[in-house]
Amino acid sequence: MTKSDQKKVFTVAMTGASGAIYGVKLVQALLKEGHTVHFLLTGAAWQVLYYELNMDISDKEKCLTDLFGDHSNFHYHTQQDFSAPIASGSAKSDGMIIIPCSMGTLAKISHGISSNLLERAADVVLKERRKLVIVPRETPLSSIHLENMKRISDLGGIVVPAMPGFYHNPESMDELVIFMVGKVLDQIGVSHDLFKRWGGSTS
Repeated sequence: MTKSDQKKVFTVAMTGASGAIYGVKLVQALLKEGHTVHFLLTGAAWQVLYYELNMDISDKEKCLTDLFGDHSNFHYHTQQDFSAPIASGSAKSDGMIIIPCSMGTLAKISHGISSNLLERAADVVLKERRKLVIVPRETPLSSIHLENMKRISDLGGIVVPAMPGFYHNPESMDELVIFMVGKVLDQIGVSHDLFKRWGGSTS
């Protein structure tokens, strides 16, 4: 087993930015490959699931099961559950992805604010020098947004804007989404064949 094939532990968080499908597809891809996922959603993220994916969010547990199935390596945490392992740097982690990431969440993380579990988990990842990947979905960008992204980058985080490529000649919206998910998987060291790379390779 190569290093890239080893099973890993990731935190995936979704905020209220548009693009909920990105987060859903990423979690599905990680679970499919047997990786462990600690999952977080903000209150606004639940609303976006309703509006963008037509999910019934009245029963949150059923909603998560409908999206991700029943996996022993899937762990959902509420925003105030500071007893969750991801609240501490002593817990094993291979990184955190916030996808999609709102400008409000980006601002709080870039300034070290930890008012909920999502922000605390991101703070932990940064202080432990682990991988933090942020996928912002906003346009146009103000100078405040750009400055906060630079702060994250300067702190060691990776900013992967939701900007799908077109050189693979996508024929559907799903292919555009999968392209971005693949770009995120590249950043966290998870092998995949989700899209054809430049030059024709899929690996």
